[in-house]
Amino acid sequence: MSWQERAFPPRSATTRDESVVRDSSPEGRIKPVMARTRAGRLLREFAVQEWIVLAYLITLMLAVGLAPRSVVQSRCLAHVSGLLAFFIAVQVPLRGGLFKGNFLAPLFHRFAVYGTVQMSYFELRELLPIVNTTSLDAELSLIDERILHFEPSLFLDRFVTPATTEWFAFFYFGYFALLASHVFPMVFGSRRMALLAEFALGMIIVYAAAHTLYMLVPGYGPFQYLAHRYEHQLPSGVWLDTVFSAVNSGGAQKDIFPSLHTAGPVFLSLFSIRHRDKIPFKYTWPFVAFFSANIVIATMFLRWHYLIDVLAGIALSSSASVIAARVSGWEIAYRERQGLSPIWSAISWRPRPMPLARESD
Repeated sequence: MSWQERAFPPRSATTRDESVVRDSSPEGRIKPVMARTRAGRLLREFAVQEWIVLAYLITLMLAVGLAPRSVVQSRCLAHVSGLLAFFIAVQVPLRGGLFKGNFLAPLFHRFAVYGTVQMSYFELRELLPIVNTTSLDAELSLIDERILHFEPSLFLDRFVTPATTEWFAFFYFGYFALLASHVFPMVFGSRRMALLAEFALGMIIVYAAAHTLYMLVPGYGPFQYLAHRYEHQLPSGVWLDTVFSAVNSGGAQKDIFPSLHTAGPVFLSLFSIRHRDKIPFKYTWPFVAFFSANIVIATMFLRWHYLIDVLAGIALSSSASVIAARVSGWEIAYRERQGLSPIWSAISWRPRPMPLARESD
């Protein structure tokens, strides 16, 4: 019996709710009861990660909707509403048992749940300035110098050379490769659904929380705010020029607190270390940890982040790692006991073999 049959069994005369069987009223009064039952089951089918994504997308839409009206505001609202509509259009039939299959259904599920969070980053470039027009660089810098008594970018300024700049620029840009090397195999290729549930939940928490905090704590970073205090200019180079090109073309500009270049890699490191008894993490975790450490330093060496941004990123990734490990394990067991659909279903990239035609006698 499939999970759809367990979650939504056929309703016969012997299994109907008592309110339906005993009700001798016209059919018009019976339908609302059945509709409420199906709606309740649909809501129970939603996984924790899907409630987080739904809340996140609604938050984005409300933030943009409450911003002053303008051409940019209308464009952002249309884009964010599109992401929310796509999420709902996939999730409702999928969790309602109407969207089935071993290829398109799990593939669209991944795009709707994980993909919408990642894609929403590209809206932040226009979204952040209209949602919050202020900048908290002064406050963030003050925390570094007055409370933490250390401003890393100013300290690291003395070590700026063409070699050190290219070294850290390489790792800073390598963030995207590190992310892709984990996301694509895990989300689209892994058949270990318990591992995927933990990974996806943790990454969704990290990125949804960070994107939301960007709206509350906007800033441009030391590169702009402390520019007058640096004695050495970052020398041009292949990797530094590549970083500047990527930031200028696709960066959100006011996305500094918390540092996602810290939170993302640190979460991947913690996840790899936690599962170092499994392949491939058994072999990759030292490289992931080394790569991540250099990315974290690069965020401050290249003057993109304050120390408080980095500490917030570490706190976010550490919290997400603990929450994802505990909640995903609990939810898998709960859904099995309740006969609910799995959090994730594996994608079958191989088409089903066509049945052989019988030879005529």
